Amino acid sequence: MKLLLLFSYVFLLLSPIVIAIAQPYNVSGIIPAVFVFGDSVVDTGNNNWFPTVARVGNMPQYGKNFQGGKATGRLSDGKLPSDLFVELLGIKELLPPYLDPTLEAKDLITGVNFASTASGYDPQTSALLSVLSIPKQLELFKEYIGKLKGIVGEAKALEIVSNSLYIVLTGNNDIQLNPASSLNPSYMDIMLNFASTFLQEMYNLGARRIGVFGVTALGCAPLHRNTNGGIQRNCVDSLNNKAYSFNTKLSIEINSLNNKFPDAKMVYIDFYNFLLDLNNHPTKYGYKIVKNGCCAVGGRIDLIIPICPIACPNDYDYVFWDLFHLTEKGYRLLVNQVLQQHFQTFIS
Repeated sequence: MKLLLLFSYVFLLLSPIVIAIAQPYNVSGIIPAVFVFGDSVVDTGNNNWFPTVARVGNMPQYGKNFQGGKATGRLSDGKLPSDLFVELLGIKELLPPYLDPTLEAKDLITGVNFASTASGYDPQTSALLSVLSIPKQLELFKEYIGKLKGIVGEAKALEIVSNSLYIVLTGNNDIQLNPASSLNPSYMDIMLNFASTFLQEMYNLGARRIGVFGVTALGCAPLHRNTNGGIQRNCVDSLNNKAYSFNTKLSIEINSLNNKFPDAKMVYIDFYNFLLDLNNHPTKYGYKIVKNGCCAVGGRIDLIIPICPIACPNDYDYVFWDLFHLTEKGYRLLVNQVLQQHFQTFIS
């Protein structure tokens, strides 16, 4: 099963949901840029620019509802949370991948994306499919700061870095993809150590407004439902329990870091319960289908084929776009909810 997950998992994990905001926030002069670190839920195309098999987002049907219906490496039918944060904050339309060689100075000034599909807090997780580990993403951010200083000068660059919003969304693959998650009873503590080190290094580089997503309810992803959920294809409790355990530790650690760095605003974002509510009450959000992804052979994923020759025509009815990831509709609800809950904390 691990090999099956590894093959199918040239993807990554999903995201939660809730309400809606009609107009973008006016953050002119308050939040000048957004920077994102993490896995496939937020990777807007970095994996396109180095050798790796983790490029499922370039297959036909991906990007079905994106600009021009083009696959860009985004693992969804449209925009990802990375894009929606900058859109709803009124900064720009999309958050480009940092490794895109066509980026211009104006793209860098307002924020870029360092996330990489199939990555995790643990560098060994990222090594499984040769993608950008969290430490490597941090190295790229250091490189970015140097470029930014060359564009706007050191003083302005440091101002942008300290006032920007940072989003971290990873850890999903550490639990569902890395064999150590099952073999090592203390692996949640190992993950936490990697996460804490990363957040402290971000702080040392000047980041102050940091939103950290917990791991989602992994066991409710269609892949896990259809392989280990029994005849009823229920959520897999063992995976959800691991996610819940890690999230509890992460939330406590973030509180501790806020006490250690009182000038920082580190916010724990509850990814887990958002998705559980979406799965348990889909009609509340206008959904009809939870157990299968829209982008799957025949509308089902029982064969665990990570391709999508024909996407369903009614993608708005589906919670999930594919085996793991939500549709843009779901991601938009998620980001709206996050901003409603935490925006004032970030700017206070």
